Amino acid sequence: MAEKDLCPCGSGKKYGECCEPIIKGTVAAPTAEALMRARYTSYVKQEINFIIDSCEEGEKIAEIDRKATEDWSKKSEWHGLKILRTEKGTEKDEEGLVEFEAVYTQHGIRDIHHETGYFKKIDGKWFYSVGQVKPMTVVREGRKIGRNEPCPCGSGKKYKNCCGR
Repeated sequence: MAEKDLCPCGSGKKYGECCEPIIKGTVAAPTAEALMRARYTSYVKQEINFIIDSCEEGEKIAEIDRKATEDWSKKSEWHGLKILRTEKGTEKDEEGLVEFEAVYTQHGIRDIHHETGYFKKIDGKWFYSVGQVKPMTVVREGRKIGRNEPCPCGSGKKYKNCCGR
């Protein structure tokens, strides 16, 4: 199986047999983890409607910023999803927890989005409810530019007097 056919969620299955049917709405996510994997894959595939539609609605739930979500999805290079733990969230449960790390690069900086997501089953369908993001150390990809080196933007100025301000 070609790597391009594999689902971005890291399950080892083909995209068409894993997250695509959940994202396209032909099947419901059977577990909280399956929904989490489909949400990650939606960021990779830029399926913003699914990300928004898979969130619980209600007064106490924060509104999703569609533009910010779309920008994060499109301006990031996604490297993988790692499920760290799950609690409940099976087909028999009404709520569940999924702790995960999503690795991505944006603006040349590799980052890890580490979150514990809480999920609820409403009318037999799983929804993302709320999440707690855990701060992580940012790791730069590539060489660090010295303050006195020429600016990489091509201005001819030193980095400290140009983009490094």
